[in-house]
Amino acid sequence: MKRKTLHRAIAVASAAIMAMGTLAGCGSSNTTESAASTTESAAASEVAESTAAETDASGETASAEAGAGMDSWEPFAENVTLQVPVYDRGVEGVPDVVNNYWTQWIQENFGDQWNVTVEFVPITRNDVMTDYALLASAGTLPTMLTEFDYPKLAQWANDGYLTTIDMNEFASVAPTYYNRMVDQGQLDYTTINGDTYFVMGESTYYETAYTWQTFVRMDWLEQVGYDHVPTTREEYLDAMQKIMDAGICEHPGGGSMLTGLGSDQNHSFRTLPQDEQEWAMYGDYNIVSLGWEPNKKLLKAKNEEYNLGITNPEYYVTDTETEKANFVNGGQYAYGGYISASMDWLTSFYEQNPDAKLAVVPAAAGLAASYGETPAYRANNPFGVIVGFSSSASEDEIKAAWMYLEWMSQEDVLHTLQWGVEGENYTVDENGNEVSVGDYSGEYQQGYNYNGDYVSVVTNARITGDPEVDISSSFPMDLPQRDELVEQIIQFYNDRVELADQGMAIVDCQFSTAIESESEYRDTLSSLYTQYRDELTMCDPDEFDSLYDQRAQEYLDAGYQEIIDERLAAYEAGQTTRLAE
Repeated sequence: MKRKTLHRAIAVASAAIMAMGTLAGCGSSNTTESAASTTESAAASEVAESTAAETDASGETASAEAGAGMDSWEPFAENVTLQVPVYDRGVEGVPDVVNNYWTQWIQENFGDQWNVTVEFVPITRNDVMTDYALLASAGTLPTMLTEFDYPKLAQWANDGYLTTIDMNEFASVAPTYYNRMVDQGQLDYTTINGDTYFVMGESTYYETAYTWQTFVRMDWLEQVGYDHVPTTREEYLDAMQKIMDAGICEHPGGGSMLTGLGSDQNHSFRTLPQDEQEWAMYGDYNIVSLGWEPNKKLLKAKNEEYNLGITNPEYYVTDTETEKANFVNGGQYAYGGYISASMDWLTSFYEQNPDAKLAVVPAAAGLAASYGETPAYRANNPFGVIVGFSSSASEDEIKAAWMYLEWMSQEDVLHTLQWGVEGENYTVDENGNEVSVGDYSGEYQQGYNYNGDYVSVVTNARITGDPEVDISSSFPMDLPQRDELVEQIIQFYNDRVELADQGMAIVDCQFSTAIESESEYRDTLSSLYTQYRDELTMCDPDEFDSLYDQRAQEYLDAGYQEIIDERLAAYEAGQTTRLAE
């Protein structure tokens, strides 16, 4: 079964995720011959001729009229500085995020044309809130503030970092961007308490979330009598015990210390259909729901694996790079990561283990890290990166930001940024499909994930609209099992399409008001959860229930009770999205 990208986008966004038309919702990785030729194309791009209209939460009708957009632009009379945030992920092998060939290309092809100086501002990916807070305190917020997680944007709006915008004016300046938001049913997510603050990038294949894959040692499984990857918890525990008994690996489950956002997602341990009120109170993945039954089930599973010896007993002092090395060196059964045309750890794995055989964990296994009770999983939001605009920016600076979003939305601009230069960053195969050069390191070297952090304001991935082509082009070309693994990932995608139709793709509750207690207690609870989680993982199984109840109460007292009370109040006031019926 094969689906085009954004299949059922409007129906799902409107029916499956939201049931209130007036809700202002909120919520929580193409052919060009040269960069120069794209300059002329971008300048000559025509604005969509059709008129799109949508009513925003305030009752005003915003529309993108024919003749608006790039055809109506003129260079600013005086130079305008546009500051654009870009994630600094600390990834080796990518160019300086604020000064490289592609940032210069953006300046030459957008900035110089419209008398705008484009400055990129580095934001640490794993400490976004601190970076923006420091910029705000110094009075140097960038023109745009961008994030994937809605609670952060809602908090910035609540703290006064963001200005409200007129969606009619935005639609006039950026009709291509605006019309895409209309087509994808995103306008209901752009406001808080009736005021419009945001515009939204695209989230491709958001229901199926296939880009993260867990790779396992199929050769080990075959050695202990399995001809398939375990799809149930019972099979998983059996396979791990047999691998240990055979002396293949001492602690095949491996593991690493718990860090950061999105820890311990418990979707596959939830009772389905979900209770809507509980979903609103506990379902958010930014702050772990210690004390909620699905979390207890997940941690009891972790406790069992630790006490059986499956988990590395030193996981709590093992960072992710060490865990990755353990997998490469044959020290654990599985490791997960985002697929891309260049995956150095998979390349290293096959170099280290030339006779090894890998497989991907099937979608039917649910959350691969936990092997829960159902194949339910956390779907992405039906929007990608969220873009707000600084309250300290001038009108011209904000207009320049809108122009930047519109220019970036043009197909030729996106193609050049995402694919690079033909013959350098990519080639074209006999079927006319672009194929990335995975180990390219020349003059035109792209940023992380094919310049993904630059184009994320428009889209979160490069796509053709054909999932099989997109999966194939986003996986390394030179791996020993390439064709086999690509077929497994395609099957994973197709299975998730079916699971989404069954209600297994769970979207987090979205709030149309800032949950202020989240900002107040987030860091404290994150630190406490890491401590409590390690205790609960390593304790005697007979002590688990009493210790869990004790730590859950302490967690509530440390601020989590205030958070769930505030979320409940928002839910009862009609300030949240609703579960699909």
